[in-house]
Amino acid sequence: MKNIRHQIKSQWYYIFWGVCAVAVVSGQVYVGSGYHEMSKAIKSTTISVTCATSYDSPRNQTGEFD
Repeated sequence: MKNIRHQIKSQWYYIFWGVCAVAVVSGQVYVGSGYHEMSKAIKSTTISVTCATSYDSPRNQTGEFD
């Protein structure tokens, strides 16, 4: 039976991927907090719509436009 060599990773492998994981999670938190602030700003914005009930035609007495 042959001696099977396993892949041995150095400590820098785990440090590298740990730093990458922290960077991804912190980026997600940063973007999420930005969206949260944006949604609060949009909710606090008031929009009012005024509807005109009557329409005055721009025609003069002869039926033609001015």
